[in-house]
Amino acid sequence: MTPDHGAVVARIGKPHALRGEVTVQLHTDDPERRLVPGAVFATVAEPGSGVPRELTLATARVHRGIWLLGFEGIPDRTGAESLRGTRLVLPEDAEDDEEGWYEQDLAGLQAIAPDGSVVGEVVGLDLGAAQDRLRVLRPDGKEALVPLVAQIVPDVDLEAGVVVVDAPPGLLDLDSLED
Repeated sequence: MTPDHGAVVARIGKPHALRGEVTVQLHTDDPERRLVPGAVFATVAEPGSGVPRELTLATARVHRGIWLLGFEGIPDRTGAESLRGTRLVLPEDAEDDEEGWYEQDLAGLQAIAPDGSVVGEVVGLDLGAAQDRLRVLRPDGKEALVPLVAQIVPDVDLEAGVVVVDAPPGLLDLDSLED
């Protein structure tokens, strides 16, 4: 198994202060459970960057609404800078059903409204800074971005091959992407 087949938990941003901490963009709905000291993450980084294949979390805290992480073996700002852009990944066997889904699991699912009407087909997943978004191909041939949050996507049923999209009025038209 390669690290890019696991679930992305976070993407490392810029260093914070001098002791090796970094900011992160979260890609998990449950950072308090995933980002605990001692957790080991596989890494996905640019080839030749020197980033270790795994990082062990030493510290995790929230400062002014931003998650700051420190890793074993990264003692200073220079080391932290070398991690910029690295994705922290959980192996597939460490993932559970409530944490999230893999893009390959979501692609091809039929997107339906709560009343059962067809919204479109899921064609991909965009990882975002604030939240991930489903890429939904609408019946008119345009793509819409749907925030993958419980309020808008209350149910994903892989066995039935459907995802329920309870979009507020205008969301699917507002987020339509031109082909």
